[in-house]
Amino acid sequence: MQNKAPIYEALLAHRKNRIVPFDVPGHKGGRGTPLLTQFLGEDCLKTDVNSMKPLDNLCHPVSVIREAEQLAAQAFGAESAFFMVGGTTSSVQAMIMSSCKAGDKIILPRNVHRSVINALILCGAIPVYVSPGLDKRLGIPLGMAVSDVAAAIEANRDAKAVLVNNPTYYGICSDLKRITALAHDAHMLVLADEAHGTHFYFGDGLPVSAMAAGADMAAVSMHKTGGSLTQSSFLLCGKGVNAGYVRQMINLTQTTSGSYLLLSSLDLARMNLATNGKEIFAKTLELAGYARQEINKIGGYDAFGKELVNGDTVFDFDLTKLSVHTLEIGLAGIEVYDLLRDEYGIQIEFGDLGNLLAIISAGDRALEIERLISALSEIKRRFAKSRSGMFDHEYITPAVVMTPQKAFYGNKRAVAIGQSSGSVCGEFVMCYPPGIPIIAPGELITKEIIDYIAYAKAKGCSLTGTEDPNTEKINIITE
Repeated sequence: MQNKAPIYEALLAHRKNRIVPFDVPGHKGGRGTPLLTQFLGEDCLKTDVNSMKPLDNLCHPVSVIREAEQLAAQAFGAESAFFMVGGTTSSVQAMIMSSCKAGDKIILPRNVHRSVINALILCGAIPVYVSPGLDKRLGIPLGMAVSDVAAAIEANRDAKAVLVNNPTYYGICSDLKRITALAHDAHMLVLADEAHGTHFYFGDGLPVSAMAAGADMAAVSMHKTGGSLTQSSFLLCGKGVNAGYVRQMINLTQTTSGSYLLLSSLDLARMNLATNGKEIFAKTLELAGYARQEINKIGGYDAFGKELVNGDTVFDFDLTKLSVHTLEIGLAGIEVYDLLRDEYGIQIEFGDLGNLLAIISAGDRALEIERLISALSEIKRRFAKSRSGMFDHEYITPAVVMTPQKAFYGNKRAVAIGQSSGSVCGEFVMCYPPGIPIIAPGELITKEIIDYIAYAKAKGCSLTGTEDPNTEKINIITE
């Protein structure tokens, strides 16, 4: 059954039927936008169509989209699956809003993507943060300790859900099976942000997936490591989750004009992974493993991996993530990121103050891996310096003094960031990527956070989230 792609097949049939379009989109198969058609191709524009009976309707699927959802659920070992065209941000938000209402508590690590906190702003749920472990040398947040999750559950027996990153951007995994068992014993749902874990479902020798661990819901970013088009995602649900209610929550915010380009890409990517996933991710692991080994031979860099595993805050590590610590060559990760792009024509995923991340997939070639290794070696030779004065830590856990929703909608005024210490933040400040807030609405601004923001800005990190486009002022709560 997994060698079928119902949406894709329906689109092929639609194209062959040569239907005369008197509906949207207005480009009419590309005839009205010749430059766009030249850029993307006639076949692409003819496939950019609107919902109609033969092609089903994303908001209330009854035919080909419904069949494609069932195939996706089967492929991922889920009870139900939803095609999402608003990115994994929309998957995360629908997952949280299906589980929590205003005033409900949710237990989660603080090193979540901004989409999680955005969901709390939208639904009014109250975060109960579990401080993740911290690797002081690498300066990165780790996973949640099982004992810390257990303590949070015991102290908040009225919480509705526990959310887990599986994995973090850097490839760190918490003990998802044990956390799931603890949460279920307390009658709480388990939600997994698997934006970077699509491959866990299809490859051998990888960390456990959320559905295999017994989680109730998972937001899976197919476009990141699964091969679908950017902005396409799956929301997976396990047994006992009311799929009809989840669909209603999705439809509160997701477009009523779902892109069939995105939908068909999800359909085809799922078929590809279900039939070829083991081979695809075996190659990915091989390429990433070779790159890690050769980068570590250069000296100065630390392409870290399974050696971090400690059975708790680093229960497992995703070896497809090529995360590299750079501080020993006297350069911030973001500085190496910029040099790779500007001097060597290499675009990696992100650089932060101490590390960089290169996303490796089966679409990469050995020649390109060698080019990355060679460039990193050249950067060390040309630009390395003393690490004296480098920022000696990365992750800061802010104190929460107000719910995100109350702070976001509260009375605010803008002040210079350097003068905001001791105030409650009314907006986000984050480096993007990875999109993990340095400070979020409702959190206390401290001198340490101000210094971090200033240092990140000086090193060239892309700071986002503030009303002020230059990130020189910040909104603080005046109540």
